[in-house]
Amino acid sequence: MPGPQGISLNCKTGPRQFWDGSGSPWIFGGGRTLYAARMQEIRTVGIIGAGIAGLATAKVLRQLGFAVSVLEKEADVGGVWSASRRYPGLTTQNPRETYEFSDFPMPRHYPEWPTGEQVQSYLHSYAEKFGLMAHIQLHTRVENARWDPAGKQWVLDTSDSMGITGVAKDERRFDYLIVCNGIFSTPFVPEFPGAAQFVAAGGRICHTSQFTALEDARGKHVVVIGYGKSSCDAANAVSAISATTTVVARNLIWKIPKKIANTLNFKYLFLTRMGEGLFRYIRVKGFERFLHGPGRPLRNSMLKSVERVVSRQLRLNELGLHPGKPLETIARSTVSLVTDGFYEGLGDGRIRMQPRASIARLDAGTMTLSNGANLPADVLICGTGWIQHVPFLDAVVRARVTDTQGNFRLYRSMLPVDVPQLAFNGYNSSFFSQLNAEVGALWLGAHLKGLIELPGREAMNADIDVRLRWMEERTDGKHSKGTNIIPFSLHQIDELLHDMQLELPWWLRLRQWFVPVVGAHFRALTPRLMRKLST
Repeated sequence: MPGPQGISLNCKTGPRQFWDGSGSPWIFGGGRTLYAARMQEIRTVGIIGAGIAGLATAKVLRQLGFAVSVLEKEADVGGVWSASRRYPGLTTQNPRETYEFSDFPMPRHYPEWPTGEQVQSYLHSYAEKFGLMAHIQLHTRVENARWDPAGKQWVLDTSDSMGITGVAKDERRFDYLIVCNGIFSTPFVPEFPGAAQFVAAGGRICHTSQFTALEDARGKHVVVIGYGKSSCDAANAVSAISATTTVVARNLIWKIPKKIANTLNFKYLFLTRMGEGLFRYIRVKGFERFLHGPGRPLRNSMLKSVERVVSRQLRLNELGLHPGKPLETIARSTVSLVTDGFYEGLGDGRIRMQPRASIARLDAGTMTLSNGANLPADVLICGTGWIQHVPFLDAVVRARVTDTQGNFRLYRSMLPVDVPQLAFNGYNSSFFSQLNAEVGALWLGAHLKGLIELPGREAMNADIDVRLRWMEERTDGKHSKGTNIIPFSLHQIDELLHDMQLELPWWLRLRQWFVPVVGAHFRALTPRLMRKLST
């Protein structure tokens, strides 16, 4: 039996080693009975972040009887949709019905692609509907989270992030900790040569998430770095009032129109099981074996035909914006939807483009690009991505959660193998963020209730190793530190449902091969889990 500070995961392989957070790195324990008994002691759960994953996790765990506290540093719920980080022109990449929770539809008066403000309002309504607001502490920043082996709890040091609560510092304890701060929590802005002189002369450098007031672009020379959705959204929005708007893109990627050939909604191609099956998953089974075996010529023809239509529709060759690589490379990072009006802006000169270029140097009011071009510049908006990290976890825990390259080592994208009573949700960038978060929350609830039989430590680590190698190979290293599952959102969901023995009915899975996957398809999952736990 383990010592008083240790726990053992429910594992198929019997006794196993487990780190207890104390000076002794490993202790020994064994089996399902001990794990189930330890889970019975879990009463309080702390959740860091009130975005999509944090809200879904809080809702599910409250329904399962846990005492939940959500700590959110911003003044509102919503995560990436918070008012504090909504750049001008922000909308969803998903049509409305494919971006809603299973048991809480978006208002029918919302447009097909809701605005950032509408999504935040929807998430706030979700929190109110399920009684979460009383359990969410806004303006609360987690400064440090450490494991207390003696008390077998997580201790969180928090601060008032905005000077509103009146409590400068506080300490909170939880039996279990779930990190839901998101993989888009810390904006990344490169260090540009000459940046200090540029700012000293009155210039501004910011991330897209930090450019929240459109009027700040009025009459200014605006340069947007990047060619992803946020960059194109921001460029299109500011071009209406700026003196000039220029997009500087080092790499060109495929952009997908909302309607292919101005007719077919992209959701019928990319938000179905068929669309997902066109890309080879780490394990191929069922009809996918045909698509990536004897039927590969058919699969290639389908992708090639879409590639030709998109190239012609967006006039990519004419504009000099053809990526020069196959459409299937979108599986390496993300599908970037076309911003309404962006290509029209390129055509009429409202937006200028500097493709395959980067910033060589900034000077007062100007910048020099790697291609030799000189541009006037007052405001530099960077759509340059995010840093995936957990600075509030102490160094010892971070070393057990990530590898030497900073990749998150999480079984099922949620569970660190060697840290007690800690989990993550939302660390799986996907096409269906809300569904992946909701099913992830159900999986965590089933795990805390002792319903899921996990493999042993060696098997989980082996699974993580294989997945990280596969991610590295298929994305050329662009897998957001092991957190990007695009375009395999449904594969991830299927694996979690299999663990819980809550697979979707065969007829629904078959239907999803031909129609877009929507939240309502998963409405029965929570009641089914409740019934399973009550038996």
